[in-house]
Amino acid sequence: MQSRSFLILVLAGGLISLLAMGSRASFGLFLEPVSTDLGWGREVFALALAIQNIVWGLAQPFAAMVADKYGSGKTLLVSGLVYSGGLFLMAETTTQSELYLSAGFLIGLGLSGAGMGVVMGSVGRAVSDDKRSMALGIVGAAGSLGQFTMVPLGQAFLSSYGWSTALMLIGVCSLLIIPAAAGVRGKAEDSNVAGAGSLTLAIKEAAGNKSYWYLFAGFFVCGFHVTFLAVHLPAYIVDQHMSADYGATALSIVGLFNVFGSLGAGYLGGKYPKKYLLSSLYFARSALFVAFIIVPISPLTIIIFSGILGLLWLSTVPLTSGLVAVLFGPKYMTTLFGFIFFSHQVGAFLGAWLGGVAFDVYGSYDVIWWLSVALGLVSGVLHWPISETALVRQPQTAS
Repeated sequence: MQSRSFLILVLAGGLISLLAMGSRASFGLFLEPVSTDLGWGREVFALALAIQNIVWGLAQPFAAMVADKYGSGKTLLVSGLVYSGGLFLMAETTTQSELYLSAGFLIGLGLSGAGMGVVMGSVGRAVSDDKRSMALGIVGAAGSLGQFTMVPLGQAFLSSYGWSTALMLIGVCSLLIIPAAAGVRGKAEDSNVAGAGSLTLAIKEAAGNKSYWYLFAGFFVCGFHVTFLAVHLPAYIVDQHMSADYGATALSIVGLFNVFGSLGAGYLGGKYPKKYLLSSLYFARSALFVAFIIVPISPLTIIIFSGILGLLWLSTVPLTSGLVAVLFGPKYMTTLFGFIFFSHQVGAFLGAWLGGVAFDVYGSYDVIWWLSVALGLVSGVLHWPISETALVRQPQTAS
């Protein structure tokens, strides 16, 4: 691909990731004010975001297949419209069913096409094997930069105008996804990169591969971790008698440091085995959670925790998607990563929902913190036996 075309692709894809992932990262700020204003327990808002994540996960493989077959740009355009529409409806919500429809179903459906999966598939096909990990890291970093910028912006809107107008303004910002979609083009059939001869064959190959299932299971834990924290960390900080501003600051710091984490993961993934890097990330998360649980909370510990967490946050994405490309080739990586992402979103559903359930039942998040520690250890072990070598195809299979 020509350097100018690639630059346009990365910039447009990065902007879409910034807007979609950044807006989504701000939703945790609204848990406490929306629940209080509408007289709900925290489980209601948490369940809406849990629905969002499971819809996102269920629809992701289909959005990916549409993008592979008909083009990424068209998929992103339609998804951007749905995503913005969900935000506008969420701003006008007055009942639980309306919240489940807007924040849950519509935004989840929009994210399935406007999230990083479709963008990463387009970028992954456009670069050579030796540069792919770094390119995917750049796209991941853009999503993190969105968290760094959109979370404090969302908190400023919330403080100045209230939650309804704040959501409306975030929806206006998300409309920029639509023109940016014009810069992300291409479909799998148009590329000459490595991969199975057909989409059906690619799915069959992945279904019969043990390493693919290890990735599938391990990515569940990533979804559980990041969504529990994105949804409940601001409220947890308030529960510890800290200002709500520290919750927004924590998520913003996570986003800032994940810019470096994603870029670092992309760089290291091009030089060292990705499976060992992933194992190390999950083990490090568990150690960080233990430290945060046992050390008394203060502004300093919040900042330190958020910075380290940011380095570990979505650094898993370029490594996991990069492993899919290593195993099966980049041709259909959008779809194959989409199925793995479904596992991530099942974890996200449980992380968001169980966090709300645990708080309403026990009055604290302690049980979920310790569950997160255990899951991190399990995921670290699961990535270790992955075979990081390309699938060997018979000549007739590749025809």
